[in-house]
Amino acid sequence: MSISDRLVLQRQHHLKWPAFDKLELVLMIICGVLCFGFSLSVTADIVTRTIGHPWLWLQEVTSTLFIYAIFIGAAVATRRNDHLYLTAISEAMHGTPRLIVEIIIRIVVLGVAFCLIWFGYLNYLRGFGSFRLPSGTPIASLYAIIPLSGILIALFTVEQLVNGIRNGFDHPEPPEMDRDMPPADTRAGR
Repeated sequence: MSISDRLVLQRQHHLKWPAFDKLELVLMIICGVLCFGFSLSVTADIVTRTIGHPWLWLQEVTSTLFIYAIFIGAAVATRRNDHLYLTAISEAMHGTPRLIVEIIIRIVVLGVAFCLIWFGYLNYLRGFGSFRLPSGTPIASLYAIIPLSGILIALFTVEQLVNGIRNGFDHPEPPEMDRDMPPADTRAGR
């Protein structure tokens, strides 16, 4: 099984365009690298403070990695339908009521995405007037990811809206098998 097969979910694939699978893969890898970097920088910050020689710039690195991981992760979770959706309500319905609820939910998420784009961009522009210490980097460097995340969330929400209206939102998912366990036929030696 390739890394792509492990990171790109096939669940609810009827709501996805295959062209965005590579984008999801890249975003998942970026999230992993950001989370690893965040953990490493927190550890280094603790160690350097404990030995009495703190690296003050590590706090800037840590906060940047954390914020970028959150917003990129929100975009990926939107594509994977793991975040921002009230799935318990819609999954209990079928037919036209489900279609209406799914569309309304995604329109709300689209509204959130446009707020992230608009207000994130405004904060990004204002961020050039404030600076992070001790590096003196404009705080806009932290805000840059917010409108980008909004664009990705909007893109993935439109993808799901178009495919859901076209293919229907209500598709039964095949039961998930344990990836490490072979199918029952091969375990029994049949």
